[in-house]
Amino acid sequence: MRIVIHKPTFRKIALGVTAGTLLFLTACASSSVDADAGTGKGKGKGRGGGGGAVPVVVATAVQRDVPIEIQAVGTVEAYKTISVKSQIAGQITDVYFNEGDYVKAGEKLFRVDPRLYEAQLAQAEANVARSKALEAQAEANLEHDIANQRYAGLTADRTEALVKEGIASRDQGDQLRANANALSKAVEADRAAIESAKAQIRADQSNIDNINVQLSYTVINSPLDGRTGNIGVKVGNTVAPLTVEVTTINQIEPIYVTFAVPEARLADIKRYSATGNLPVVARPQDGGTEAEQGVLTFIDNTVDTTTGTIKLKGTFQNKDRRLWPGQFLNVTLRLTTQPGAITVPNQAVQNGQDGQFIYVVKNDQTVEARNVTPGPRVDQDLVILKGIEPGETVVTEGQLRLQPGSKVQTGEGRRGRGQGGQGGQGNQGGDTGGRRSG
Repeated sequence: MRIVIHKPTFRKIALGVTAGTLLFLTACASSSVDADAGTGKGKGKGRGGGGGAVPVVVATAVQRDVPIEIQAVGTVEAYKTISVKSQIAGQITDVYFNEGDYVKAGEKLFRVDPRLYEAQLAQAEANVARSKALEAQAEANLEHDIANQRYAGLTADRTEALVKEGIASRDQGDQLRANANALSKAVEADRAAIESAKAQIRADQSNIDNINVQLSYTVINSPLDGRTGNIGVKVGNTVAPLTVEVTTINQIEPIYVTFAVPEARLADIKRYSATGNLPVVARPQDGGTEAEQGVLTFIDNTVDTTTGTIKLKGTFQNKDRRLWPGQFLNVTLRLTTQPGAITVPNQAVQNGQDGQFIYVVKNDQTVEARNVTPGPRVDQDLVILKGIEPGETVVTEGQLRLQPGSKVQTGEGRRGRGQGGQGGQGNQGGDTGGRRSG
């Protein structure tokens, strides 16, 4: 069979094939352009081509003196805590304060029924009076017996002379001498009775002193300046010696703030504290801006092996009583001040595959990715140890659309945007790091 194709039909087929081929080539070219734009190889906007400059926010690297600090979370601890207990047994008859009052040292807090001890004191004073009367009686007996002993001795001596002359009998002389000796022993007994009476007086006086001490315990005074807590025993209840806590008193002027830091910082703390008191700043965790100033006064003698930290204490005068025992605070321990440090806003630093870097704006308004070595953070800025010079312009916002060589349109931003800028750093760093490696 022979197929015959007419010329007009052939022309239509050829024109259709040609048009289809042109449409296919046009689509391929368009796809290639789009692909190049997506990979940054073409002339797309913000990729180093002629598509226009990328708007970014910039800041200037500043050289200044920055403090070297350690941040921690601390708790407020009372300078002294006294558990007030009764030292005697008895019934509480009076309470002289309200719960939560500020009291001074020596101020009356409680009164225990004193009547029992007052009766004991009266009895002890009567015993002293009796002992003194016995002493006086013994002294009178002594004087009487001394007089009799002297007379008996003289009589015995005279009789002894008469016996030698034969005027008096020997028996009479011996009798008088025995009487004189007996009176001499009576004098010694009187002296012993006087010493016994004096000893009894001392014992009675000691008993009085003891009762006076017990009587003084019937009034419970504040041992220090501080704030009282809950009243543990109400009026009418009885207490036993040193068993029931009637209240507690916390001394809060001055006051401690206790916090822990990593043991790796112990060497620095010891080195800098050897030159003088290190300042400690405490701020409330509720976002308040008012800070309390104190000094480091205590470094624990043991590292906590379970946490790898060392406990420190700062002493605060707390004159306005803003710090409260048990309160949590943000604590800053300042070690020293680093002079001439270069700082940039912390959100300028990005994370890439080759480490941390910063986009630096050059004079021709293009950016350069500069590897940097960051140091400590200072408020909302970051110290840069290596990689940036003072006065250079760095990008703080808009890094997601940049790659090395991109042309930028700069706008001066606020220095340091707080935690928000820091939090977004990781996502930006991952995206820009991928483009850098590409």
